[in-house]
Amino acid sequence: MSLKDKAKATAKKVEGKVEETTGDLTGNHEAQAKGKAKQAEGDVRNAVEDGKDNVKKAVD
Repeated sequence: MSLKDKAKATAKKVEGKVEETTGDLTGNHEAQAKGKAKQAEGDVRNAVEDGKDNVKKAVD
């Protein structure tokens, strides 16, 4: 996984957690949902990059 892609995925997860927590504190259900979605997107990005790494290792 490239460091840049890993950083982007981690940033997306952090952004999502902040948004979800803000939604929790304010009672804003839309913000909670958006935050959870961003966290899931970060997880998917990490999984995709891990898959790329595994394929690269198998080929090498």
